[in-house]
Amino acid sequence: MHRFLNDPTLAVPVFPGSHIAMDGHYLFLSGLTVTDIQGGDAVLGDIAEETRWVMRRLSRMLEYAGASLAHVVRVDIHLTNLDTIHTMDAAYAEFFENHSYPARTCTESSRLSGGANVEITLMARQPSTSSHCKGEAGHET
Repeated sequence: MHRFLNDPTLAVPVFPGSHIAMDGHYLFLSGLTVTDIQGGDAVLGDIAEETRWVMRRLSRMLEYAGASLAHVVRVDIHLTNLDTIHTMDAAYAEFFENHSYPARTCTESSRLSGGANVEITLMARQPSTSSHCKGEAGHET
């Protein structure tokens, strides 16, 4: 059974989607930019800080759903300027231990929501010990 959740610390999505979708095996987190995070626009233009803000929030979203960054198996990153990839990579790498990095794609997108310079989305294996989300029940289909 699929479950769809919204992180209560983020604004409700303005698009027809959910922050988190769970299928009993995997957690799918929608793409996130700093402009989705209250106060995040303060770091717009600093690719390293934008990356850190987004990764910290994605980590909290995973915890909300009963997982952690250690459960991440795939990441998709969109940059408005692929020339900033090395700076983004350095900040991104801070969030994974022992060089245990998930599979990843990084592309250049000419325009991201809210004028952000990086958008990150991820997929994580749902821990078998976590059968329920820590937050509200969400809606199921």
